[in-house]
Amino acid sequence: MPRAEARVRCLPGRPPLPGVRRGADGPRGRGEVRAHRGSRVRRRVARALAVAGAALVLAGCSDGEAPFVPNPPAIDVDTAELRAAKEAAGIEDCLPGTGEPVEGGLPEVVLPCFGGGPDVDLSTLRGPMVVNVWASWCGPCRREMPVLQTFHEEHGETVPVLGIDFQDPNTGLAMEQLAERGVTYPSVADAEGVVQADPLRVTALPSTVLVAEDGTIARVLPVELESVEELEDLVETHLGVSL
Repeated sequence: MPRAEARVRCLPGRPPLPGVRRGADGPRGRGEVRAHRGSRVRRRVARALAVAGAALVLAGCSDGEAPFVPNPPAIDVDTAELRAAKEAAGIEDCLPGTGEPVEGGLPEVVLPCFGGGPDVDLSTLRGPMVVNVWASWCGPCRREMPVLQTFHEEHGETVPVLGIDFQDPNTGLAMEQLAERGVTYPSVADAEGVVQADPLRVTALPSTVLVAEDGTIARVLPVELESVEELEDLVETHLGVSL
């Protein structure tokens, strides 16, 4: 099981699964000095652990929009309206994986592409890859989207980015938020919250999963990414990729 590293972050309104640490907010920018990032991340983790406790649940992370709805009804993520909005925004279609399930890899779960396109069996995906779990009701998720988009533009050919829209009943707003932030990397939709189960055990949003070349999960990071440099450093450190 990969080790989770994090600051206190938005959690769905339910008790967290055991064994996952979580995390908090911070500014981000492209011009930070790489040499100091490791110590800053460690300080953020230490602060989070000082306040997190064993059963902290944060709600109200929606910044006033699209609040989290526990156990939402059936969600249609492939409507004509969503397809049109996705095409207008230039969001790419999901690419199905080509591998077989591996021990320590992503779960054997098939998720629909958000806004239409091929379904994706997570267990078939191979890295190096960045998988980001987000939702329209999560403010920190929206803040870090430009970081992920810039990484996608600069490194997507080497390290693809895939979003997972988590239990998001307001699909129109979710697509609108992607378009407003210029996001073009694809997302799948997790209407049932399967990422909360093993092996991902995601309890905090946003969470970023680093997938190794062999398909195994290298790290689960329940943090808001503050800069492209931070994400580059994490990818280089945990996935062995030179960017």
